[in-house]
Amino acid sequence: MAWSTNNKMIEELSLNNWQPLSTLLYDGWLLRFAKGYTKRANSINPIYSSTLDLNHKIKECESIYTKNDLRTTFKMTPFVSPANLDDILEEKGYTLIDYTSVQTLELEGIQEPTLHSVILDENINIDWIENFCRLSHIEESTRDTMIQMLSNIATKKCFISLYDKEHVIACGLGIIEREYIGLFDIVTDMNYRNKGFGEQLILNLLKWGKENGAKFSYLAVVLNNKPALRLYSKIGYKEIYRYWYRVKEMNKSPYIF
Repeated sequence: MAWSTNNKMIEELSLNNWQPLSTLLYDGWLLRFAKGYTKRANSINPIYSSTLDLNHKIKECESIYTKNDLRTTFKMTPFVSPANLDDILEEKGYTLIDYTSVQTLELEGIQEPTLHSVILDENINIDWIENFCRLSHIEESTRDTMIQMLSNIATKKCFISLYDKEHVIACGLGIIEREYIGLFDIVTDMNYRNKGFGEQLILNLLKWGKENGAKFSYLAVVLNNKPALRLYSKIGYKEIYRYWYRVKEMNKSPYIF
């Protein structure tokens, strides 16, 4: 798939705006660690030039992730270095999972929201955390890790909650950097899906982004999530590239979400 310098910038933004607990820079590869909470925050991102012997380097990465009780996971994009890394990992028995579409949207002329029963907070908010965990079926034990990761975000952010009467039925996170608002953690109550609430949540979040200097938006959606793909297409998002993961088999997955 063709790609541009701008697409690589989007990949940088997504790394910046979904912060792990710690990062190790190893010969151009970014190794990220977050106690198993999400693959994005617990994977190797080989997006800069690699110079060391590749077989040795992969073994070293495997050793580091094993010591951290994590499955060795590579996030594969059109920007990997070396360019044939995906083929090499496949030969080494790494499994391909989670094809994901990265999509962008220009905010000029974006539709205004018609539902305004939202609360927007630019600071971490325990109520938002608890509602996100409830709507996403995330265990309470993960909450402290989530709070640490969200606290590590250095740029402007907004936690949004959408209400039906007194109940939070959808929530999400928007993060602004370089005139782009990235959308993360968008989730709607199972009983309220396919009724327009997710669209209204996103439109309110994009409105906040525009008011705070964003001119564009980006997001990532797994390709087997057909309802989300339809929603983002309706709003006007278009795919610019795809990524996927290569994972080393373990007896069980270490990922919490």
